[in-house]
Amino acid sequence: MCGIVGIFDARQRSFLEESVLSRMAECLSHRGPDDRGVFVSQEHGIGLGHTRLAIIDLSSLGHQPMANKTKTLWIAFNGEIYNFQEVRSELEKRGRKFKSASDTEVILEAYEEWGMESVARFRGMFAFAIWDANSGKLILCRDRAGVKPLYYYQKNGLLLFASELKALHKHPEFKKEINYEALALFLQLGYIPAPHTIFQNTFKLQPGSYLEIDTHGNSKEVRYWDIASFYQLGPFQKSEEEIIEELEGILLESFRYRMVADVPVGIFLSGGLDSSTIAALLQKQAGAPIKTFTIGFHEKGYDEAPFAKKIAQYFGTEHHELYCTKEMAADVIPQLPDMYDEPFGDSSAIPTHLVSKFAREQVKVVLSGDGGDELFGGYPKYGALEWYQRKFGALPPALSRSLAVGLALFSPSLKKHTNLKNKVYKLRNLLRERSFEDIFRTANSFWTRQQLLQLLRFPFDANSSFYGFNELGSLDAFAKMQVADFRVYLPDDILVKADRATMAVGLEGREPFLDQKIAEYVARVPSSIKFKKGQSKYLLKKILARYIPEELIERPKQGFGIPIHAWLRQDFSRFLQEYLAPERLLLHGLFDQRAVQRALKRHREGRGVDAHKLWFLLMFQMWYERWMTPR
Repeated sequence: MCGIVGIFDARQRSFLEESVLSRMAECLSHRGPDDRGVFVSQEHGIGLGHTRLAIIDLSSLGHQPMANKTKTLWIAFNGEIYNFQEVRSELEKRGRKFKSASDTEVILEAYEEWGMESVARFRGMFAFAIWDANSGKLILCRDRAGVKPLYYYQKNGLLLFASELKALHKHPEFKKEINYEALALFLQLGYIPAPHTIFQNTFKLQPGSYLEIDTHGNSKEVRYWDIASFYQLGPFQKSEEEIIEELEGILLESFRYRMVADVPVGIFLSGGLDSSTIAALLQKQAGAPIKTFTIGFHEKGYDEAPFAKKIAQYFGTEHHELYCTKEMAADVIPQLPDMYDEPFGDSSAIPTHLVSKFAREQVKVVLSGDGGDELFGGYPKYGALEWYQRKFGALPPALSRSLAVGLALFSPSLKKHTNLKNKVYKLRNLLRERSFEDIFRTANSFWTRQQLLQLLRFPFDANSSFYGFNELGSLDAFAKMQVADFRVYLPDDILVKADRATMAVGLEGREPFLDQKIAEYVARVPSSIKFKKGQSKYLLKKILARYIPEELIERPKQGFGIPIHAWLRQDFSRFLQEYLAPERLLLHGLFDQRAVQRALKRHREGRGVDAHKLWFLLMFQMWYERWMTPR
């Protein structure tokens, strides 16, 4: 796991200096504390930089940027190709020689042999840049699920790229101009969906895509893989027993690949189905106890540590627990703007960072269960939205709107029942929407579009579309939601959270469920088997039942996060008072101060304001003061 940066200047101007490239790379030293390197070709206007976290081939032969034998190809690579040994064997049969034991060299040789068709052979997580002097092209490529990040800035013939936005700031021509559409999306969702970033002319490369740029500044983005295409092949015509048997074999193969490393490997164990399945399949095969790590909370309803401990004891892992206190969480909050260098609102970033730092004391690589909810239908919203579609999906628009009006009149009588009132409020908003995409977006939004019209002091497109439901044709609602979450929520929230939290402490995070063989197979499993008899993750439960007693499997779904509502009203209230004070909001003038103060007042009085809304404002304000004001 590493950090990569680069400059490609089609104008051949003077800012392609090794010192600038080195400063960009230095920003990412936390991603790669073991080594650093740069390559510059003034002739072609190209520069690559790299910081290395050594995981495979710890010797100097893995140094990057790496060149082929003729120095016509150069690569800067972040990630892991888990099947690199198999690809290497295939290349050796074709006469290619290797000087290192690294997967980086395998990518170079594979590209030289097959061009960008080589990506189809790679199983792994990756973001890489290849400079091809023969064709005069720079190629930026990102893995299928978007595990590894890649940002780029493109304007007037200049292209900058990096693993994290902060590195781009070090180039003198990078302009920090806020993208107002992205800000509006952030306040709705708590993250910024690709290809947007918080800055204008700056983009996230889409998962499963590569970007080609030539010396004239022309660029072309190619989508080489998309989860939707496997859903659209239609469901398997197989029995449930056949699917379970085949799936277990694919899971085991994928999980084993993630254990390949020349350094110690551990597992984040929550006690939920996803991480428990990883521990079950791997510990059974392991020759010694695997290290497992859990973070717990003292607050009731948030503590998964007891469940994880039972699983660890059953399998005999070497288990380690860390309990998150309010004081520990408060210490992390000021670090978030540096760690997540664009506004990021997922408050579970705090425990993720703490458990990553805890695990890094003993291992350099850790496996997590990320991706299991998206692939196997684990989120409660899937069942809720499926219910909504059955009950209200066929209603005429006029009747839906009438019901929404009726609920608006009814909701004030529920002022003493906050949870019920919030559910009625959400249902009312859903009934106002027309398309399924709008319904799905509303179900996943915090600040609604109507509320943003009152909050924001700039125009924005309240109807922008990014889930892509129109492309999904006749897929059932459950499958559409899974595709949308895999394409958007997973890479732009869950994987961003995991990448920055782990990389901030020099820990490599791996997500076994996101192997493309698993994703491609599960996409073709009928929705009726993924969500069966009211049970989410039905398939994983069936597989896990082969390894552990049923009483260790059956427990309510519990999200991973901090008690954000209670902590913001009490211990963290000082952050709201400080950063959302009127004089601090005047630094940018983007928000209507009256709307912010009304929300704060309602929150303090416990009148049903979702604390996430205020958390998002706080995260933006802290980000703005860190990155947009003089220091």
